[in-house]
Order: sequence, then structure tokens, then C-alpha cells
Amino acid sequence: MSTTKIKTTQLWGKNKDDLKKQLLDLKTELAQLRTQKVAGGANSKLTKIHDLRKSIARVLTVINATQRSQLRIFYKNKKYLPLDLRPKKTRAMRRRLTKHEESIISEKQKKRQMHFPQRKYAVKN
Repeated sequence: MSTTKIKTTQLWGKNKDDLKKQLLDLKTELAQLRTQKVAGGANSKLTKIHDLRKSIARVLTVINATQRSQLRIFYKNKKYLPLDLRPKKTRAMRRRLTKHEESIISEKQKKRQMHFPQRKYAVKN
């Protein structure tokens, strides 16, 4: 049983199985502390419960972050990307035309530009 705070730097080097095992240990320890609290344990248990909850959150954060990075690698050269991996930006920015779509000129526009080009004027001094 580890009642000390877990440092996130220690977690990044571990693999998924070790993290899952550590998470399970932390959750069982938290359940034991909660039962002791209900049974009438000391007030020092409250701070341990707080530390355990935060440690569980840290482990889950590392698990989710590594999973997302693996998914980013998997979808790197694919045509479509899952919605949660796409950049958030704003709704208007997401609906904006792409650079390629903006640069496309229709046939009608091409003809108009060819037949009626921009007039060039010379100003006399």
C-alpha cells in the first residue's frame, strides 16, 4: 500500500499493464480508506483519501494521454481523423473553405478574366 503521492514523471515511463495494475491498487486502497472512515477512523484518513483520488486522476491522465498519442500515430496518414483528434478551433473556422477550395476558379470566372482583364491606367503628372 502506497499512501504517498504519485509523481507524474514516474508514470510516463511505465507501460499500459503496469499503469492498469497501479490504478487497480489505488482504487482498492481508496475503497479500504472509505470503509475505515465510515467505521470511525482517524481524521488523517481524509487527507489520504484526497491524495489517493488525485493519484488515481494522474494515472488515468497518463493512460489517456498515451492512448491518444498512439491513436494520433495510427491515423497520421489516413484520409479521415476521428472528431476528438481534430483541432477544435471555432465552428466558423472549421466550416471555412480550405486553401485549395479558395484557389479554385470556375470556367465562367476564367473566361471573364480572359475577355475582360483588369485595366491598367497610367497617371500623368
